Amino acid sequence: MKENIPEPNLRDSRISFISAGLILVLTTVSTRSTNNMLVTTLPILSKYVLGFPNVLIGTLSATGYVATFLATSYFNPRLGSRMRRKMFIVSNIMVSLSLVLYYFANEITIWPVSVAVGFAFGIIFPNIITSATLHKDHIVQMRLLAIYSVSLSLSLVVGPLLETYLLSIIAPREIFLAFLSLSLMGLAISPLVKFPSIRKERSGRTTLKNSGLVASLLSITIYNVPFAAITSFLVLFAVYKFDVTRDVAYSVFVYFFIVSFATRTYMAIRPFRSIRFPLLGSAIVTVAGLSVLPFVHNFTLFVIVMAILGIPHGSIFPMSTIIIARGTKPEERNAANSYFLAYNNILFIAVPIVFGYLSTIIGYEVSFMLLAASAAFSTVSLIRKFRSSSEIFSILEPATHTSKND
Repeated sequence: MKENIPEPNLRDSRISFISAGLILVLTTVSTRSTNNMLVTTLPILSKYVLGFPNVLIGTLSATGYVATFLATSYFNPRLGSRMRRKMFIVSNIMVSLSLVLYYFANEITIWPVSVAVGFAFGIIFPNIITSATLHKDHIVQMRLLAIYSVSLSLSLVVGPLLETYLLSIIAPREIFLAFLSLSLMGLAISPLVKFPSIRKERSGRTTLKNSGLVASLLSITIYNVPFAAITSFLVLFAVYKFDVTRDVAYSVFVYFFIVSFATRTYMAIRPFRSIRFPLLGSAIVTVAGLSVLPFVHNFTLFVIVMAILGIPHGSIFPMSTIIIARGTKPEERNAANSYFLAYNNILFIAVPIVFGYLSTIIGYEVSFMLLAASAAFSTVSLIRKFRSSSEIFSILEPATHTSKND
């Protein structure tokens, strides 16, 4: 009889893991699909419906990221676990409401709506990441991070596929209403998302100086500088460069995110014991792809190059979150994830404005070359500072990573 005692616990543990994983998948897919739709559709609405110039389009995108930055860098790290849970649910309500408001938005009202939804996403995203790292078992923690990363990519396949189809049959304004049901699913699940039970959490300078956080910021810089420009201007660039329709131009995102999803799925099934060469390889692909992009004069080849760029998009983010999980303590992880996303928001605030301005002065082609130079500089900086760091370049023990069967 004693041999049968662990079985219920094991069964309960599996049910708990499956439940946590399912909640994580549904929440991530709902939130990230809606978020990506807003990021990529707002430029279309702004330019072709409201008549905004490129600089104003970039400024509008940056406005939402400013609000997100304030939420992730200031408000979320300072809130206790219980209050963050309440704000998490309220933020999901704000996202669903914003989709309706965007449908009726004009040249003036589009700005406060962007601020509100930006703030909401600034509360939602760091708490989703933190929920994936709460399990005490490090193996389960890595499994949930892998599921989170795969879910992100899945949402970036489902969302663009749906939006590509919708753009061919309905007006840009109606896209927002079409995504309302997906947003409401996230709202319904939001009360089930787990929050830490730690009474006293840490934030501030100590966490900001954490080597794991600093390393993750440098690694994510390699790709998110160009990705910030790509999400805002890829459709406009493709229409300008290849004279294709908006729905055809947007379809490039589908191939891009499919490759990203495949990359993250591979990483979940066959995790890297060492991320030295995968991280360096991802950086090389980023620099090479961006360098080639301005010289592509065929739309099919353009799609191929963008699909290849989906590889580093799929690999660099999960490697960065793993660095944070390994390099921080549970009581500072919420703050570290918040600062990590806040930094990403800084990039998404500055890059669209700068790229939008540069594209009107020196053209899209030269602007993409500057993005390649930025990725190369970030790679060199990361290697010089952390080439001997165990948090990045050492070989991981099997107990610190996901299993082959995940």
